Amino acid sequence: MADPATITLAVKAAIAAATDKRTWKAAGVVIAAILTPFILIIVMIMSLLSGTADHNNSAVDLTFHGGSISSQVPAEYRQYIEDMRDSFSDLDEAVSEITPMIESGGIDSTRMKSIFYSLYFGAENLRMNASDYRAFAECFVRYEERTRTVTNADGNETEEIYTVAVPITDLNEIYANLESSLGRTITEENKVNAAQIYSRVLYGHGLPRDGSIGEDEWSGGVFDGEIYTGGGDFASPLGVNWRSMVTSEFGWRANPFGGGGGEGHSGLDMGAPKGTPIQTARTGVVSYVKDSGSNGYGYHVVIDHGDGMVTLYGHCSKVYVRSGQTVQQGDVIAAVGSTGRSTGNHLHLEVRIGGKKVNPRQFLP
Repeated sequence: MADPATITLAVKAAIAAATDKRTWKAAGVVIAAILTPFILIIVMIMSLLSGTADHNNSAVDLTFHGGSISSQVPAEYRQYIEDMRDSFSDLDEAVSEITPMIESGGIDSTRMKSIFYSLYFGAENLRMNASDYRAFAECFVRYEERTRTVTNADGNETEEIYTVAVPITDLNEIYANLESSLGRTITEENKVNAAQIYSRVLYGHGLPRDGSIGEDEWSGGVFDGEIYTGGGDFASPLGVNWRSMVTSEFGWRANPFGGGGGEGHSGLDMGAPKGTPIQTARTGVVSYVKDSGSNGYGYHVVIDHGDGMVTLYGHCSKVYVRSGQTVQQGDVIAAVGSTGRSTGNHLHLEVRIGGKKVNPRQFLP
């Protein structure tokens, strides 16, 4: 055992080292050198996990729209993009084999690729065989046997049974087919990413995930003052008395939180007591549900109506639907609340046409 004098000297030396700035600087350099590779790996992994994060939008654009990949892109990331492009070509081939069996409509290839991207971007050894891509594409159709009358060379008519492929528009059915075919669970995050990717590919940007609207976005063409027609089948989410509920119009407005300045208001606000039922304005498919109130829109629901129109219902206190669910006009989808960036209980109704925010008033009855 060391004698007390030796121990005392050791303690003094340790204290001196601990209080020496040069020692701390040297230790910091060593720690940084050790941790930096791990930090870079974590950043890379996080970038791959989110199919529509800002840092990954370029990957979506390059994959869907083509173009040269910058030489500054890491080799592994470049490979992910190239693998996805190749997979898209194989999916196109699979769809071309199914298309002759379709009598009406067609497979939404952008929707199919968006879902594929959300499931597989960043996957190792992505390349599949032709039967795998065909099985994936077949999840977007259902096969039905039908009967038709044919006339043979002798002029006699006979009944013939044939098979047709019917494109599926219900996302719930599509995702159920995929889970069965792939033998895996498709998470809500997968579905949200797919919806975001789909919107970005079609409209040039993703669906909104928060309510922070700035002057630059307002003046940059995302908002649209054009008058649209064809909204006759639109219903008020809060009933016929919606006009008396309006608390804030679409357009530029003073900062509702005070402090001066203004902001672009992307929808129409209608005040109502907390818990008031919110009904969907048109029949459509729920693109995604944000069930966390820690963003500008708070709890909110986005519905894709299939004709370039998307509606958003924000600041809800409760949400009753899920991503991929088909809803009919008038179905109760949520309840009025004051979650997110809100000054009180109200519904923020937002309408987008071709990705541009438009005034909901022109559609409400």
